[in-house]
Amino acid sequence: MEPSLSAADLNVRHFTHQDLPGIRQILIDVHADAYADAMDFEFNQRFPWFVDHWGGHPEFSCMIAFDGDEAVGFAYGAPANPGREWWREHLDPAPEKSRTFSFSELAVRTKWRKKGLAERLTRALLEERDEDIVVLLVDTEHPRVRALYETWGFRRVGKRQPFPDSPMYAVMLAELPLK
Repeated sequence: MEPSLSAADLNVRHFTHQDLPGIRQILIDVHADAYADAMDFEFNQRFPWFVDHWGGHPEFSCMIAFDGDEAVGFAYGAPANPGREWWREHLDPAPEKSRTFSFSELAVRTKWRKKGLAERLTRALLEERDEDIVVLLVDTEHPRVRALYETWGFRRVGKRQPFPDSPMYAVMLAELPLK
């Protein structure tokens, strides 16, 4: 069934580290639905580890969009540890301002795609941040996703393979606040 609401009509709520026990399964379920056709089984099995890793950060920030009681998308991340701005290696010279928010994950259920929800969640997550820069990774095999982030103000600055068995990712940065 197609959603009857637009992305603007959804209830988008903010959650923090303290909320993780209550939202953990929601994130896992939305992610599994959003990436059912696009990801391999092994990555879907690992996703709960990523939820626990990011959600365990004391400054974890998460936005979840709801259509009534149904969670239909989310975006989350956390501030990077000061002095560990790994993205700096991709820029010469690196900007002086470097307080970084790591945008870890964005997922929208299939039936809610192409309605502006991904952008709404991204902007909601980042609008109140006081960091200087936001960084994210996009699989280099997904140029349309990278192009979407570019329309929101991100730019590709390099490539990175964070784990030996992970794909190659484009490293993308944007200055905060997003334009």
